[in-house]
Order: sequence, then structure tokens, then C-alpha cells
Amino acid sequence: MRINKYISETGYCSRRATNRLINEKRITVNGEVCEPGRMICPDDVVLIDGKVIPEKAEAVYIALHKPVGITCTSATHVEGNIIDFMNYPGRIFPIGRLDKDSQGLILMTNDGAIVNKMMRSEFGHEKEYVVTVDHLITDDFLKRMSRGIEILGTTTKPCEVSRISDYEFRIILTQGLNRQIRRMAKECGYRVIRLERIRIMNVTMEGLEMGEWRNLTKIELANMLDQLADTVHL
Repeated sequence: MRINKYISETGYCSRRATNRLINEKRITVNGEVCEPGRMICPDDVVLIDGKVIPEKAEAVYIALHKPVGITCTSATHVEGNIIDFMNYPGRIFPIGRLDKDSQGLILMTNDGAIVNKMMRSEFGHEKEYVVTVDHLITDDFLKRMSRGIEILGTTTKPCEVSRISDYEFRIILTQGLNRQIRRMAKECGYRVIRLERIRIMNVTMEGLEMGEWRNLTKIELANMLDQLADTVHL
């Protein structure tokens, strides 16, 4: 299998993080610096920073209520990174991202294999947000947002959008383009004042104060894994 899949399945880090380690030349295979896309055989010796990859720890799945100002990266040299913020006693990393200026639900795990299943937009996993903007919300704005907006060289997928109040709306996405909601709103002449993610698939922030985290319940985890198992076979 490819190197990034191999390492993600050890639980060391995600495929994206593996690609970063490869670019930084921190991974070797049989004593040689690993190249992107390298295929790994069962008898290959793979080292990260010259060390053997630790045995896979028991999988953990965490829901965190992320505050504004925290960056969803495993790179600990980045000021305000999510790893230092949580100070969790074990190696974990974020599933996806929630931009620095936004708050709300982010999932953390040490299970690299699950990340790709959750992040692929064609699987249609829902993420729900509550958004406050700087102008009065009109019916036309809600329709434009729901039908799709041209950003980043593509048209966003149709999504569910509903008004909460004059300046606040709810939106459910099944994709995750960079700063997607903010860019969509800007194309409609609006500026996002506050953005909070309140749900990922079946997981919510219920019971979590700002900055708090908890392990997923057995029911939440079972439900989520069932959904992921179904979509993998589509």
C-alpha cells in the first residue's frame, strides 16, 4: 500500500500529516528518504525521525468545543495550535479543520484510517453551522446560498439553509472547501461576524462549554462508524 495509507493505519497520524512529513524528509524507508507515493511492502523498515513507528494505541475519538483563535493543526510550531491547547496525554490530531476565526465542534482522534472516510465530500457527511452576518438576511440570500455559489474555481454543492433570526442563519454542508461559508457569504455581499459549527454527522456539542472536550459515547461512535461503513461501499 502507499506510504500515507500505511502510516495512517498505524494510527500515528493522518494521510495529510504523513504527506507533510514526507515533504519535510522526516520519513525513511529501508534507510532511504521516502518519496511521495512510495509503495510499502510488508518487510520494509519505515522510520519517522529515525525512530520506529510506535505500536498502535487504543483508538480514541474526542469531541472538542474549539474557541476562536485556536488553529486546527498538529504542527506544534504554530502558535495557538490545537494540540498544545488540549494538552492531551497521547498523540491525537484533528479530523478536518475549523478555521482560526471560527468556533465550535471539531473531532480529534488517533485513528488515521478514519480521517479519509470522513473527509471525502462525495460521501455526503453533514456538518451543521450557525452563522451570524452583518446585513439583514433576505429570502434571496438564503436561496442563493442553498443553490450553490461559485468560489475557488468551482460551484458549491446545494445545501440546506434556513433563517434563525434577522442576522443569523443555519446551514448544513456536505463538503468542506477552505473557509467555504465565509467565501459564499462574501459573494452574496455579506460578511460573517460569527461562525459556529454545532454538529458533525451525528455528533453534537451537547454538554460542552467553550474549550471543553469529551470522549464520544459508545452510541455516538457506533452510529458514526456505521455511517462510515455504509458510505465506503457506495
